[in-house]
Amino acid sequence: MEHCLAIFFTGGTISMRFDPATGGAVPALSGEEIIAQVPGLSEIADFDVINFGRWPGPHVTPPRMMELARAAREKLADKGVAGAVVTHGTDTLEETAYLLDLVLKEEKPIVFVGAMRNSSELSWDGPGNLCSAVRAAVAPQARGLGVIVAMNDQLIAAAEATKTHTESTDTFQSRDFGPLGFVDKDRVIVTRRPVEREHIVTDRIEERIDIIKMAAGADGRFINFAIDDGARGLVIEGLGRGNVPVAALPAIDRAVEAGLPVVITSRCSRGRVLDTYAYEGAGRQLRKMGAILGGMLPSHKARIKLMLELGAEWSVEQIRNSFEG
Repeated sequence: MEHCLAIFFTGGTISMRFDPATGGAVPALSGEEIIAQVPGLSEIADFDVINFGRWPGPHVTPPRMMELARAAREKLADKGVAGAVVTHGTDTLEETAYLLDLVLKEEKPIVFVGAMRNSSELSWDGPGNLCSAVRAAVAPQARGLGVIVAMNDQLIAAAEATKTHTESTDTFQSRDFGPLGFVDKDRVIVTRRPVEREHIVTDRIEERIDIIKMAAGADGRFINFAIDDGARGLVIEGLGRGNVPVAALPAIDRAVEAGLPVVITSRCSRGRVLDTYAYEGAGRQLRKMGAILGGMLPSHKARIKLMLELGAEWSVEQIRNSFEG
């Protein structure tokens, strides 16, 4: 067989089945058991099965993400390994995929995949998604794309992938740009490639980063609590283009003055944060105060990026250049 893949099984709905004792779906299947439900997979590629974990998505923590990144780096260093596939719970899949995309400077394909239906349901999408992910991982045109998410036969860049629906099988979308390509019946088709990829060199992560969401009438209570509780950085999920209520300003100013990087994102599902507005509490004032505009990243991905940059001991100005450059 020309292609050999490392397939990391970490759990998630793709590994779940209904448990009568608990009354709901729980992780239960091993990697080998899942693969047994995908006819013809061994005809596409040889593979090494790694049962890395059996966790639901919310149980995957940033330290576990870093452990996975190290394990993937070690496997991909083998010249006989053409790429990697990672099964993952969809609740946090986009965060783990983005973290690996930032820390692994790989040309070999790394493809994340999951399922929205469990194995006890008639419409279990796990086997089909896994087959598509393996086909993508051995496709020559997938080299150099960075980490990608293969769900519902679409290929989406990890930096752009967002879970948009709680149940639908087409939940993962690139909110602003669309997929990189798709897996068709006879071939893998790539229609665009990322213009650039970021890379952060670090083996550690700073976990003490808090996300604080703004809404009408919000103030700085939670920001002040985070500062007093030892946060090393903050992500503020603001409004619109990256604006906040006036009552939150003193606490944001306090965080900046304390030397914490404060990244401003938006609660909008699409678009870029920019200092377009100049009224009190708007993006222009926040940037003059020293806050960092988070670009097109949603708050949870901005948090992952900030965790890595602080783990790499970047300065506030280096962090600013990374988010705003």
